[in-house]
Amino acid sequence: MKTTIFLAAIITASTTFTSCKKDTKEPAPTPAPIPEVTTGSLKVEFEPMVGTEALVMGTKTYTNAAGNTFNVTTWKYYISNVTLTKTDNSIVTIPNSYYLVDQSTVAGSLIEVKNVPFGDYKAVSFMLGVDSTRNVSGAQTGALDPANGMFWTWSSGYIMAKMEGTSPQSPDVANKLTFHIGGFSGVNSSLKNINIGFNTDVATVSKTAIPKAHLTSNLLEWFTTPNSVDFTTLYKVHMPGMNAKKIADNYADMFTFEHIHN
Repeated sequence: MKTTIFLAAIITASTTFTSCKKDTKEPAPTPAPIPEVTTGSLKVEFEPMVGTEALVMGTKTYTNAAGNTFNVTTWKYYISNVTLTKTDNSIVTIPNSYYLVDQSTVAGSLIEVKNVPFGDYKAVSFMLGVDSTRNVSGAQTGALDPANGMFWTWSSGYIMAKMEGTSPQSPDVANKLTFHIGGFSGVNSSLKNINIGFNTDVATVSKTAIPKAHLTSNLLEWFTTPNSVDFTTLYKVHMPGMNAKKIADNYADMFTFEHIHN
């Protein structure tokens, strides 16, 4: 009898303990705070022009300062190392900013600079080309992928800018024009630092706005000032050197600011 009573007491106590344990609720975990969004994007559109005329690939004929006529089948170049200047004159550096502009399409002529801190901006600066560090780092991915046709495998270096077409004045086979501009060191470096002010316009980057800076790119600048280019004598550049630097010195001023869309 005592044993029975003892066992009953144990069962009752166990049941009571289990019931109490089930009724005890752990406090809900505190959710991790959602990080505040502090950056957005700035788009930059490069409108391809040949003087005062819009670029039409392949079919339209243009005339350079030397009086040579030509058409265009390829026009690409690298934009890298982007920095932005705020209206308070502080500078924002955008890390790992490498873009390939392909002027043959509307989509290829537009880049989107991401991870831009919210704020008001009055200027953009960038390198026309690929910096020396990336040039000696071998083939890479994304915009720097050799599949984009802008990498010299034989010299492990990037083509900073490329223009191809034809001209009846070119003595090359099939009257080809081939300007592949490269070189990142020494006296014949083709790297160019470009600074574009927005005049009185302001690009406001915010949670709700992605502004677009509209620039024109003028291909005629490749062939004039400070170096006049006559296709009868200079129609092909396919390696770093003096002629590549001449073209790069010319195209350093090919960009013109037009306006901002906020």
